[in-house]
Amino acid sequence: MLSQRVKKAVLPVAGLGTRVLPGAKTTPKNLLNVFDRPILSYIVEEARAAGIEHFVFIVGRGQGAIEDYFDANPEIEGTLEAKGKLDILADVRRDLPQPGEMSFVRQMAPLGLGHAVWCARHIIGDEPFAVMLPDMLMMASPTALAQAVAAHEETGGNIVVVEPVPEGEAHKYGIVALEGRDGRLNRMTGMVEKPPPGTEPSNLFISGRYILQPEIFEILETQERGAGGEIQLTDGMANLMKTQAFHALEYDGTTYDCGDKIGLLRANVAFALARPDLGEAARKAITDLL
Repeated sequence: MLSQRVKKAVLPVAGLGTRVLPGAKTTPKNLLNVFDRPILSYIVEEARAAGIEHFVFIVGRGQGAIEDYFDANPEIEGTLEAKGKLDILADVRRDLPQPGEMSFVRQMAPLGLGHAVWCARHIIGDEPFAVMLPDMLMMASPTALAQAVAAHEETGGNIVVVEPVPEGEAHKYGIVALEGRDGRLNRMTGMVEKPPPGTEPSNLFISGRYILQPEIFEILETQERGAGGEIQLTDGMANLMKTQAFHALEYDGTTYDCGDKIGLLRANVAFALARPDLGEAARKAITDLL
């Protein structure tokens, strides 16, 4: 099935990071380090590997550090170059965007994920786009978003990346309902946000990567507030599902919830151990502590 290529991604980064306070008090939670790089560095790398050409960051008040991170720093770069520390200089420059590759949109009030996505409407325009929740750091090859893009090229429509929920914890997540279950890519029939224990329609939860059609913006514009008094993206998707196909992709990889203190710790350990240059040293350091 031919479908329009996904070239843009929306990254809602305006959250306060209450689950990782006080670490996120002065540093935006998505700039907290996983090993030696900010979380957002991994997210951007994942997206680029999936063919994303334009990033739309939905930011909040006091988060100018995110824009600064993706900007040149002549003082640091000049010092490193003068001292011949070219390997460190390359690391500093690796995340810098091409001119026009990134846009930053201010979400004026914390009205929910659906509202954050809606804020990107004028930049996205009339084309399918990805949504990446930066709290959820995914270790996969090919990347989680690349797997979603491949699924979209196969089916068209809308793609929701899912994975098995830990036993007994379905009531904490958004759970998908499926038409049938055959392999990793299946048509969806619905979504339930935090279902009461024992009522969940499957064991697959929505894990933070989506490919959506632009018609979602019209729905979100008039979407009533849902859970928590916020405009929920899942409510908008449920309405869009009445007229468009949705497929759930059970991706091949591991997710780390970096909006949670223990999840952030797990991500640090996992990504440190996976480093070809420093993995063995990291393993020894962890083993020594144990």
